[in-house]
Amino acid sequence: MKNQPHVNVFEIDLGALKHNLNYFRGKLHKNTKILGVVKAFGYGHEAVEIGKFLEKNRVDYLAVAYTSEGIHLRKAGIQLPILVLHPQIPNFESLIDFELEPNLYSLSVLTAFLKLAKEKNRQKYPVHLKLNTGLNRLGLQEKELDEVLKIVQGQNPIKIKSLFSHLAASEDPKEDPFTKKQIQKFQKATNYLLEKLDDEPFLHLANTSGVLNHPESHFDMVRLGIGLYGFGNNAEETSKLKNVGTLKSIISQIHEIKKGASLGYNRAFIASKNTRAATLPIGHADGVSRQLGKRAGWVEIHQKPCPIIGNVCMDMIMVDVSDIPCKEGDEVILFDRQETVEEWAQKSHTISYEILTGISQRIPRKIIE
Repeated sequence: MKNQPHVNVFEIDLGALKHNLNYFRGKLHKNTKILGVVKAFGYGHEAVEIGKFLEKNRVDYLAVAYTSEGIHLRKAGIQLPILVLHPQIPNFESLIDFELEPNLYSLSVLTAFLKLAKEKNRQKYPVHLKLNTGLNRLGLQEKELDEVLKIVQGQNPIKIKSLFSHLAASEDPKEDPFTKKQIQKFQKATNYLLEKLDDEPFLHLANTSGVLNHPESHFDMVRLGIGLYGFGNNAEETSKLKNVGTLKSIISQIHEIKKGASLGYNRAFIASKNTRAATLPIGHADGVSRQLGKRAGWVEIHQKPCPIIGNVCMDMIMVDVSDIPCKEGDEVILFDRQETVEEWAQKSHTISYEILTGISQRIPRKIIE
């Protein structure tokens, strides 16, 4: 235990991240820009170190969901342009103070930001307009485009840096007709705006799955999110990527559970035979779903699978080590490859995104160069 400063640790492999970035670069035209999405603590990994790494490796943009996330990156010294995907009007002043670039996704948000930019005597402040092409989450409607033009034309306080939208189902081949319709809607709307705007914004539409499945959606820039962290839109694509995050723990204590005895809350495990159980200092407060209890999930100790037994506790889980020679203080791997994350997600009735972003911030991140 002397060599392990933290009982739990989430290791971030920058070599794997570089592999993934280069894999996607190889699918793009040499002039296509790349935006790295580092929202939600870099998909649960470590936003600052990943942001710095992407900046060093010539990514053109970063994106976060909220202003506070962008401020965090700026305070860490990151200079890349940062697109705030879901800015809120009360945060606009802070957003401008830290030179973040807002997505202006509605007429009211556009009007409010322009008003503040005027009050602050800003000139050509970079903003991005999001168009709703079918996701129906955020974005300006086609019928609002003329009103957008009335608001922005001749307004020096802002500069429209990009026009963009978001694909709803680019990972699903069955939804290809819908995706193609979105691409067509985007082309139609952007062509209309580009003819009339004073600025010359660039265009972006593709997410990770758009990059992989729809080359016609690449336009001037693509946005890489889950793909950077090692996950494609199917098993074949994922196999070409490298896992970035490895979640580790240790064995705190080992109990000998006699046949007929119970273990854990609600006596969810009753031993059908004498059982050796190891307790680990990690639980659902750290991101291990309760759905993984009662043998649905597992960990690895000395490269052997150990099922989680009983209920997952807030700060602990117990695993069956009856057939594993191990001792207190031994290292435990919760996951170190994409397949395990995907299986955990399936067992938890969710997706890999939630497994990764659910890793608690109380677990230290360790950067592997």
